[in-house]
Amino acid sequence: MEKRLPELVRPHDPRYARGLETAVECAIGHFLDLLADPGVSSADVLDFWWRVGAGEAGEGRTLDSWHTAIRIGAGVAVEELTERAGRLGYRADASTMAGITHAMFDYMNQLAAAVSEGHADAAARAAGSQQDHRRRLLDLLLGDPAPAVRDLREAAGEAAWPLPRTVAAVALREAGPETRRPSLPPDVLLGLHRAEPCLIVPDPEGPGRARLLERRLDGWTAAIGPAVELTGAAKSLRWARDALDLADQGLIDRDPLAPATPIAAELHMPIIVMMRERDLVEKVIERRLAPLLAARPAQRHRLAETLLASLECGFNATAVSGHLHVHPQTVRYRFRQLEDLFGDTINADSDRLELHMALRAWLALNPEPSTREQLRYG
Repeated sequence: MEKRLPELVRPHDPRYARGLETAVECAIGHFLDLLADPGVSSADVLDFWWRVGAGEAGEGRTLDSWHTAIRIGAGVAVEELTERAGRLGYRADASTMAGITHAMFDYMNQLAAAVSEGHADAAARAAGSQQDHRRRLLDLLLGDPAPAVRDLREAAGEAAWPLPRTVAAVALREAGPETRRPSLPPDVLLGLHRAEPCLIVPDPEGPGRARLLERRLDGWTAAIGPAVELTGAAKSLRWARDALDLADQGLIDRDPLAPATPIAAELHMPIIVMMRERDLVEKVIERRLAPLLAARPAQRHRLAETLLASLECGFNATAVSGHLHVHPQTVRYRFRQLEDLFGDTINADSDRLELHMALRAWLALNPEPSTREQLRYG
């Protein structure tokens, strides 16, 4: 047995050796009692072996060695019984030995089942306890006010979660009623218990992190907030939720070639910031883009896109044409239209930022008109 299962031999741990010896004696003694009186209760013995399984789970070990030991032990026990019976002068026929062998293996299966049940129950309790600790840790990270680092260290220790340097929050939304629970690495904290589900991703800028989320969040719509220090997790989640809400409203475009890729909130900062004060932004649009809004509906979107690209390209017709994929002559024609609408203010530097933001917001709030609308308005 020692050669075949060396992992059960622990000379540095005499308590384990004594426990193993007690377990074997318990099993053999009870089996012999059952042979003499099948009505003998097995409750205490099965409880003992349940506790053996629970102890193995508590020390983080699997039951592979124990199941192998039980199978080997059953064979050895049958051999020993046969040999001892022969030495004592008993000549059991084949039918009797077959019955004893069957009874032995049935008994060992009961012990194995008790060990497995104890192991599974203990492992489930441990997993549930750790899950509870991790939920509390996630709630603490996302609390208001921001948690103290000392409290985070204590909670992270209870959750067996190594404190990372940075984290990012991911806002989640189920894509449909059959959305499955995401399968993520153990260092990702799951907040599926919250009214608005979310994740906390440690070291989000590490290699492969973005790709991992893309692969593992199939069936979920997701937006990831910026990487922040531990005490900034709630802010990261707020920005992620803003991005997810705006994407649902159609104000942030998802990548049509990779719809499962989480939306990076940081890449959409202007629209996120502006939409927090939407009423104020719309007032600025009414004032700053009044000449543009007076143009025909079919022209507004083209002219708005051209003006925005012109601001970003320094009114260079060649650069704007490349950006918009139209002929430079078309760009120059639109320049003249814009100058007619805005006059000299179009080139003013003092309020260029305001104009740029107003154009960004208006284009986000007003998608390009359909072909039918364009034909209708000419």
